Amino acid sequence: MADLPSLFLASLNPQTRKEAENTLEQLSLQPSFALHLLNLTLNTSQDRAIRLASGVYLKNITRKRWDPDPEDDAQPLPSADKDQIRGSLIAAMIALSQPADKALRAQIAESVSLVAATDFPEQWPALFSELVNSLSPTQLHQTLAILETAHSICGPWRSAIRNDVLYTMINIALTQFAEPFLQVFRVFAGALFEGQGIGDAETQGLISLRLLQLYYDLTSQDLPPIFEDSLPEFFTPTTGWFPRYLQWTSTDSKLCGDPEDTTPSLISQIKTTVLEIAELFTLRYGELFTDAGIIGGFIQTVWTIVSSGSHSSVGDDPLIAQCMRLLATTAKSGQYKSIYESSGALELLIRGIVVPNVQLRDHDVEQFEDDPLEFIRADLSLPSAASGMASFSASGGGDATTRRQAAADLVRALVSSGYETQTTELIYTWVNHGIQEYAKNPAENWKSKSSAIFLISAVAARGVTTQQGVTSVNPLVDIVKFFGEYIAQDLQAASGSIHPVLEVDSIRFLYTFRSQLTKEQLLSVLPVLVQHLASPNYVAYTYSAIAIERILFMKQPNTTRPLFVADDVASIARAAVEALLAKIEAGKTPEKIAENDYLMKCIMRIVITARAALAAGHESFLDRVVAILGAVSRNPSNPNFNQYTFETVSALIRFVVPASPGSLPAFERGLLPAFSYIIQEDIDQFVPYAYQIISQLLELNNGPIPDAYQIFLNGILQPAPWQQKGSIPGLVRLIRAFLDKDSSRLVQSKQFETVLGIIQIRLIPSKLHDSWAFELLDGAASNVPAPAMQGYLRDIVMSLLNRLRTSRTDKFVIGLVHWICFVSSLSTGNYSPDTIPNVINEIQPGLWASVLKDVMLPVFTKIPPQDKRIVLVGMTRMLFLGQATVAVNNTHTWPLAFNALLQMFGSQAQTGPKDEDPDAGITSIDYEEQTAGYQVAYSKLAASEINRPDPVAYAGDSKQYLFQQVAEAMQRSGGDNWKSLISQCDPGLGRAFVQEYNAAGFSF
Repeated sequence: MADLPSLFLASLNPQTRKEAENTLEQLSLQPSFALHLLNLTLNTSQDRAIRLASGVYLKNITRKRWDPDPEDDAQPLPSADKDQIRGSLIAAMIALSQPADKALRAQIAESVSLVAATDFPEQWPALFSELVNSLSPTQLHQTLAILETAHSICGPWRSAIRNDVLYTMINIALTQFAEPFLQVFRVFAGALFEGQGIGDAETQGLISLRLLQLYYDLTSQDLPPIFEDSLPEFFTPTTGWFPRYLQWTSTDSKLCGDPEDTTPSLISQIKTTVLEIAELFTLRYGELFTDAGIIGGFIQTVWTIVSSGSHSSVGDDPLIAQCMRLLATTAKSGQYKSIYESSGALELLIRGIVVPNVQLRDHDVEQFEDDPLEFIRADLSLPSAASGMASFSASGGGDATTRRQAAADLVRALVSSGYETQTTELIYTWVNHGIQEYAKNPAENWKSKSSAIFLISAVAARGVTTQQGVTSVNPLVDIVKFFGEYIAQDLQAASGSIHPVLEVDSIRFLYTFRSQLTKEQLLSVLPVLVQHLASPNYVAYTYSAIAIERILFMKQPNTTRPLFVADDVASIARAAVEALLAKIEAGKTPEKIAENDYLMKCIMRIVITARAALAAGHESFLDRVVAILGAVSRNPSNPNFNQYTFETVSALIRFVVPASPGSLPAFERGLLPAFSYIIQEDIDQFVPYAYQIISQLLELNNGPIPDAYQIFLNGILQPAPWQQKGSIPGLVRLIRAFLDKDSSRLVQSKQFETVLGIIQIRLIPSKLHDSWAFELLDGAASNVPAPAMQGYLRDIVMSLLNRLRTSRTDKFVIGLVHWICFVSSLSTGNYSPDTIPNVINEIQPGLWASVLKDVMLPVFTKIPPQDKRIVLVGMTRMLFLGQATVAVNNTHTWPLAFNALLQMFGSQAQTGPKDEDPDAGITSIDYEEQTAGYQVAYSKLAASEINRPDPVAYAGDSKQYLFQQVAEAMQRSGGDNWKSLISQCDPGLGRAFVQEYNAAGFSF
């Protein structure tokens, strides 16, 4: 443990990071490791970077090992360590209460939150008493640290699912904490407004912010009586604490911030939080405000804040956005119609609040030009749902919504709240004004048209989703007409002839309303969008890529089939891909090449849609993508870009090779050396993808396995690759491919024994990876005949039974059921329905009856739909073809098994409609942000997946197969025994079976 500081220092150096992390991983399994981390984090004699790294590591092992997922392999922290940590965390927060320790304190606060989520109240009943005892009106920094701790514990309640456990936890916390919390609130708020000046202004401001956030936390699920009784104290106009905070001003720069700063000032954050509370209470507890003047006072204050123009800085954007969100919420509630229906109210609202906040500011234009990717990300984020639930962040940040989006939300709220006609007419007035201003001087007044386009989009859109854009429109707005009159001309304008923002606005309009256009209309604009890919403007060509990708993602109505097929894009696919690759390749560093994942996502979607249309000339396309991978591999920085790039390669293989089988060697020459380099250099972000595509290429080989693959087989049979959890699915798939293609070579070379060792030692014991053990066992049974497997089956089954004894989970048992039924169902390889039952009985006579009754049958109702056919056929064969199952000593086991089989037939999912897309898994690829834990997460390449032949295709309809097996069994051995067994089944199930059996043309 003495080496911890040097190990953390080494973990910060890219050259020594991996070795240091591996050593830390080994040390972390030792007792007291977590306590050593906490002590190191608190050790002021150590370098701050080391202390921070230690705090982060403590937070991470707390998340992973304090209360590990039963399906995971994480080793739980020792109980003694947990007791010591639990007893030290609050003291640690106090020890780190000084402003300089804010970053360290944030890590410990998150650890407190994680521990409290699992241990409070059972293992940590005194948690809130500890917090209360540490609150002090004189020790401001300590009080701030305690409030931050409380917020980290209570903040997650905001979005928690309501249940009895949650309410019990909240009630216990409130019993200990509510009264002291309100007392502290009164002390500090009173001192602030009465100018008593407890401590420095910044600390006072931070305490006020945390108090307000905690007020939200504690009332987010239900309103405790003590808070309900004090509503007048907090909400009364002018004198209540919340209105006073909204009116609060200060000249202290620590509170007001720098007007040029883009982060919210403390005062701005405080007012934003007050308005979040007002929104929450309007939605959740509106019936308590019988006096409309209370919330009406908030509405008036908000109106003043927004329309005054005094909060124009970028740092005030969250405050102004929250103001408009509160207005939208109160408008939709219907309780304050008197305000919105008063004379001229809507006109004032549109003119004074909406219109000014949809106009582009100098900051927006600067961001458009200087930080285009951030502009796009902010512009693309979905409008808020006005749910009344502010998001929780331990650091205090809430929902990030731009002023424009909040203004659009407000317009939509008015349209949906009974003011549709008035709002639409008022918006149209401003839209026409903007268009007219632009016509007077297009070069100078381009912002006027941009505002007009945004306003018409806001008033027209009723329902909006990221996948489909606008799904329903305001019937008073003719979108197609507006597009034809004002958008189409900008969309088709020559580059440089209009302002780039208007070029982007025209693309964005098309992107937003794509679902409202016909396929023919969309096909007519796709070539125009492809032309915009060559635009010199970053935002324009990126938005064009986004629009193309989302259009090609669209589905036919009420099906999963894509709206666009290969023939629709054949004429534009190559030009679009060329333009997109050129933009990506223009990056001068690995980070710049990979920063814009929208471009690679568009390439991926084009390949998936164009399919074999890209077969001609695919070699140069592949070479360029491989070169991009080579450049990015020097410093992988964007997980989304990586995913889309490998998905593109995989999709190209999937669709080009079947159309042009002779292209497979070219793919192998282009890719296998690159993947060999990735694996040898252990580029961990890329290795899981490499194994999947190597498997895909191998699976496409129909003849002898080329020698180029042998090096990969030798490598994956070593222990090292299996240490990276994210690689295991790809490794399993590659071994399965070798088994499918040339199992005899593996058996003859004894490499098959190594495979079985991996199954027994690495996969079966792992709760996380046991399903992959069954994938390989399926592959072994499918490809290695029973005589060759016979010598190994006992050890395999022993490993499975040991795992059942030591660490049974439903997932493991379901996998076991599938494998036993899979082997039973095989019609080749000299396997029989008795193969596995006999092995089990050899281990212990009569054990099979116990395994069947006590292990397998209880999970039959949990068998996933994709596995049911295998289980139905396999179990049918065991019941009517096998001897071991019929001969079991327990006479009740066979009828129970037959009951379970009949129940599974009754629950069998219906076959999907014929209009579903057979490639839905590929055409629906739509990844969100990738998240990785301690090791690189496995990210499946959907395009690389294959549909394996149905191993029970011979059975045909599984119900008919059952009838046939019953009939043949009765013919073989007479009907009396079978009738006796079936008569012991559930009477209802038995009668229904006999009726179906007879109706199918058989005679019982």
